[in-house]
Amino acid sequence: MENAKVQSIHVYPVKAFKGRSPREAVVEPWGLTGDRRWALIGNGGKVVTQREQPRLALAAAEPLAGGGIRLSAPGQAPLTVDVPDPTMTVPVDIFGTKVEAVPAATAAHSWCTAYAQAEVRLVHLDDPGTRRPVDPEYALPGETVSLADGYPLLVTTTASLDALNSLISEGAYAHEGPLPMNRFRPNIVVTGTEAWAEDRWSRISVGEVVFRAARTSARCVVTTTDQDTAARGREPLHSLARHRRIGSRLVFGLNLVPVSAGTLRNGDPVRVLEQ
Repeated sequence: MENAKVQSIHVYPVKAFKGRSPREAVVEPWGLTGDRRWALIGNGGKVVTQREQPRLALAAAEPLAGGGIRLSAPGQAPLTVDVPDPTMTVPVDIFGTKVEAVPAATAAHSWCTAYAQAEVRLVHLDDPGTRRPVDPEYALPGETVSLADGYPLLVTTTASLDALNSLISEGAYAHEGPLPMNRFRPNIVVTGTEAWAEDRWSRISVGEVVFRAARTSARCVVTTTDQDTAARGREPLHSLARHRRIGSRLVFGLNLVPVSAGTLRNGDPVRVLEQ
């Protein structure tokens, strides 16, 4: 691990939309600044992601000063959305966990509905410090998370992706590989490790910030979605099911919870503090 370092950093302003790759990002207790503070919900308040709407991979959100965003997508005129006034909230269901969020302006709902071709609403998480706790089975008291699937950050390694792509090349769907890292929508990509080394990490430092590992990341159908075309395939789930199954979970990457605050930067050294 002497040469392990951050290769890239990724932030997803709207859950399920295209990610951005800043050179640095501030770490807050619930994740990277601006990461997954917005999301789409459908009927009953259930969050809408690429699981149901793979074409969301082609939509983008540019962060603006003050926390607003500028939405863009194929066939849509760009739209600026301000942070809504938190005078009212609506319930959001994120895979069975409930959180209150603030609905955006009507124009944002219309824009998102037109693109998704389904009735959806855009919501904003106004107070990530209190709204949603991390899964108590894997959290310490007081830990919270944004509108991410379950944990504040996800780290992946280039060595593990290389190993997975090697497995894909030997399988029935070899023609789908090699896959790029964006299939896994990580926050931190680390280079300079051994393959699957992250499985053993318990506590790490990335530059000036310390993280604890919550659990390995279970993968879903979103990983089979080409993030540049929205087309679906069979990999990597086919190969993960054969080689990276833990019980019913197909795993790739590691979920992290910040222990300290600070700023992450490309090139930051990554050190294992505890295995």
